[in-house]
Amino acid sequence: MTTRGGGAPRRRLRPAGLAVVTVAVAAVAAALVGACGDDDGHGLAPALRVRRPFQPEPLKPEPVLAIGDVRTLPPDVQAALAPGSDYQTAPTPHGDDWLIMNNEPGQTFGQWERGGFNRPDDRRRVLYLLPIGELPASRTPPLEDLAEVVRAYFQLEVKVLPEAKLAAVGATTRTNPSSGKPQVLAPDVLRWLTLHVPIDAYAVMAVTMTDLYPDPEWNFVYGQATFSDRVGVQSFARYDPAFYGEPRPPDWRRMLARRSAQVLIHEIGHMFGLFHCVHWSCVMAGANHQAEFDAHPLHACPVDLRKLWAAIGFDVASREAALAAAWTRLDLADEAAWSTARAERLRAAAATR
Repeated sequence: MTTRGGGAPRRRLRPAGLAVVTVAVAAVAAALVGACGDDDGHGLAPALRVRRPFQPEPLKPEPVLAIGDVRTLPPDVQAALAPGSDYQTAPTPHGDDWLIMNNEPGQTFGQWERGGFNRPDDRRRVLYLLPIGELPASRTPPLEDLAEVVRAYFQLEVKVLPEAKLAAVGATTRTNPSSGKPQVLAPDVLRWLTLHVPIDAYAVMAVTMTDLYPDPEWNFVYGQATFSDRVGVQSFARYDPAFYGEPRPPDWRRMLARRSAQVLIHEIGHMFGLFHCVHWSCVMAGANHQAEFDAHPLHACPVDLRKLWAAIGFDVASREAALAAAWTRLDLADEAAWSTARAERLRAAAATR
């Protein structure tokens, strides 16, 4: 049986289970940005080491080769994956950029396809967002707007669950020595989430205003997700400059929305088996400091887009049109314009079938 959009056969979903979610033994996706304790809370740490489902290739292939052979794909999908003006190759890392601090070979489409990662099936096709604790409207983007981004990006049904109380999670807490603010241990949240995955869920992504940390030696983490158990958690706490006692710029709400959407997409992407991207400037790329993080686009590169298309099955032009509308809701005009132009080109390509 193939996905609705064609591509490789579906994999059977692994059930979410408590036994394999601890950082010590699980395939856990490291956060987009994480920090180790410096005085101002902005210093950054190497990625968590994760157990890979297979041995990656020793050398990073050329970006075009990482996409794989697309000749048998529909014309519109070929157009969506064509490297060109829509995509920028990954910048050469320097200083303390992610790839200077982390030796990652990336993940080709072929590696992903052979990896046996979860894919949505007929019974589990819903992405759930679960707020943990209150999400003040004055400090977070509207959750329904973020849900619309997730709905458009992954082309799956999205539901928002009722708020869960932080105390009910039973996670380890501490006071961050740099910020003096409370934090929750992210792996404990992941463990709790595996016990609360709805029967029709492909994945559950928790969102919270409480700051997170992944390990006692780390300062903080923006988000964390598992490759196998279909659960993740993200904190909105540090997207607002006011967290650090810094003044808010005039466009701080747009910045807040962009950062929130970026981490949300990135962490859910890990739940589809996507590793950090090294081939293009991509939403799935790792970042080791704020400037590198903010320079990433909100769209997937051709390699990761092909993985998502093979896993989910969607009309590529309709997806870009939906994303354009979702970005507009968040007042992200640059991403909306990018997706609008793409939708028009891909509709033209589809007409050549």
